[in-house]
Amino acid sequence: MKDLILQQLRSDLRKRASLLSLGLYLTGLVCINYFSLIQQGTGPIAFVWSSLFWMTLLFTFINTSGKSFLSDRPGIHIFFYSIASPAQIILARILHNFILSLLLALTGCVLFSVLLTSPIKDTVLFVSTIALAAFGFSATLTLLSAIASKTNNGNVIMAILSFPVTIGILLLSIKVTKNCIDGLDRSASFDELLILGAINVLVTAVSYLLFPYIWRS
Repeated sequence: MKDLILQQLRSDLRKRASLLSLGLYLTGLVCINYFSLIQQGTGPIAFVWSSLFWMTLLFTFINTSGKSFLSDRPGIHIFFYSIASPAQIILARILHNFILSLLLALTGCVLFSVLLTSPIKDTVLFVSTIALAAFGFSATLTLLSAIASKTNNGNVIMAILSFPVTIGILLLSIKVTKNCIDGLDRSASFDELLILGAINVLVTAVSYLLFPYIWRS
């Protein structure tokens, strides 16, 4: 599985245009938010900052992980399945998308903090929440991408399924972010973090069990 992850990362490095487009997409969203608030002549209110931040990450995650299997070249699956098991392939895709999503999310966090003064008071808890959310989105969207790739209208199916399936992760992340902004004790966010972790384990387990049947169809 390690070799599959490294292969995906090397492929990303070869396709620098794709990485640059994701970075440009993220930077563009942050700049749009910044210029919109500057036009009003006011700084971002805490809850506005949180809303804009997670809205930006939502679209970034969808563009990063949502096209995992949809963007594969024809016939590439035959090669992968000849060198690894389906379970190894799906776990490698999830971890690869998690690494990429986490890097983009942390980059977005830095851009938001620089351009739009961050109201976050507990940075460690906030970064931990971003990491859990990035993994949850990566695992969920990678599985949905695998399912959508088996249909005739994969992009449409992906767009329809992605939001309702990921809304739970988004709501939990926003709740913990509010606690970070309010400066509450970390114990106040324990339940939300536990649920996020449980969702990540559940989705990963479902992907591990379900993907072998998906690729055979």
